[in-house]
Amino acid sequence: MSDDGPTTDDRWTELLADANAIAAEYEDDGWESIVLEPASVSPGEDEERFGLDVGVGRETFEQVEAHVADSETTFGDAEVYYLPVDEDDTTHDDTHRFALAVERDVDNSIAVFVPVTYSLPEAKPVFETALLEEELLIHVRAINSDETDPWVTFSHDDPSLFLSKSDVQSWEFSPSE
Repeated sequence: MSDDGPTTDDRWTELLADANAIAAEYEDDGWESIVLEPASVSPGEDEERFGLDVGVGRETFEQVEAHVADSETTFGDAEVYYLPVDEDDTTHDDTHRFALAVERDVDNSIAVFVPVTYSLPEAKPVFETALLEEELLIHVRAINSDETDPWVTFSHDDPSLFLSKSDVQSWEFSPSE
């Protein structure tokens, strides 16, 4: 993310603080929590990694990758916290969206917290396809990794949780078609 990107936006800082606070609540309930602090988030339209591409530090990525590689771990449940746009707020870029995906392995009490932000105009093709296919993929990778390096993918069967109704109302398609 650049200096003028979402990392300088106080909503991003608020989202990261919320992620850590919710993770602490999980830990109080006996869960292992891994909070990602993305260095980059971008929409990816490449067929192999269509969705949101999230770059994190190598050590954090390896921690997530180790859990995913463990045959005992299954992230089959998720919670999504969406930060709605305040239409009366003129101090922020109203095209940026912020959400927190909590990827959960309920059986083993493991949660991975994935904060994401995206420019709605840039991510529109990804979300249109995700809504039509009823699946949004979030790909987590180590920053500065090669295309051949591994990544971890989390799937969400309700992409609308990452958007507000007003985001989709102006689009020229219908997810129910």
